[in-house]
Amino acid sequence: MKKDYKVYYYIDEKGNSPVEEYINNQPVKERAKIFGFIVFLQESDGYLNEPYSKHIKDKIRELRIDFSRKRHRIMYFTFTGEKIILLSAFTKKIEKTPEKEINKAINNYNNFLINKEKYD
Repeated sequence: MKKDYKVYYYIDEKGNSPVEEYINNQPVKERAKIFGFIVFLQESDGYLNEPYSKHIKDKIRELRIDFSRKRHRIMYFTFTGEKIILLSAFTKKIEKTPEKEINKAINNYNNFLINKEKYD
């Protein structure tokens, strides 16, 4: 039986959603492709192999969306209860994932664990 995974945008202490804001600031065609990949992730029960997704650290993975020369990355993890939490997003400009972006995702992950009741 197929599970129904739900996608949630991480919300910070100020009520902002960094991933949602990132996506909304992209051109229409890129936004459509990003949303398509999020749906693909959801339909795949929160797990995709490379080249679509890559393990980063601990439970955190990176959804990889390439559009022409732009490389969009969304950090996420799956959580009990069939939840996919989109933690942070950025445009990748160098070969290696920047440590700053990994740390941002880890901080958002830890904040989520403290406030996970917001996502029930």
